[in-house]
Amino acid sequence: MLSATPIFTVNADLAAILRFGRTPYGERRVIDIEGGTVSGARLKGRILRGGADWQIIRTDGTADIQARYTIEADNGGHILVSSEGLRHGPPHVMEKLGRGENVDPSQYYFRTVMRFETADPAHAWLNNILALARGAREAQSVRLDVYEVM
Repeated sequence: MLSATPIFTVNADLAAILRFGRTPYGERRVIDIEGGTVSGARLKGRILRGGADWQIIRTDGTADIQARYTIEADNGGHILVSSEGLRHGPPHVMEKLGRGENVDPSQYYFRTVMRFETADPAHAWLNNILALARGAREAQSVRLDVYEVM
């Protein structure tokens, strides 16, 4: 069961895609996370520069996503985020996303499993939960609505 509403929303600003080409695992890409915001009832803050999204585009077109980044909460506490997920959809929809066009997120699947680590007592509750996020890819950003797994 998931929380009825998102516990917070991540809006991450992204750099251009760095393409490595086809490796033995698939088409490898890295997208630096340049900043962003976190807003919601249980967490507010900003995303610090220095994180990235490492992707492998599988032969079936699915993006296998592994992201690591840091949130600075509004109280100054730091929260490490580890997120792994999948994004896929019909080829014509994924081509639109690839061109940076806005696509209704209901037209493709974008989900991540999230874990957190912090020494901040005000946000220590994050150390003991798993979260699922429903994502939306925009031209230069990603939005994740984050739900607590109950």
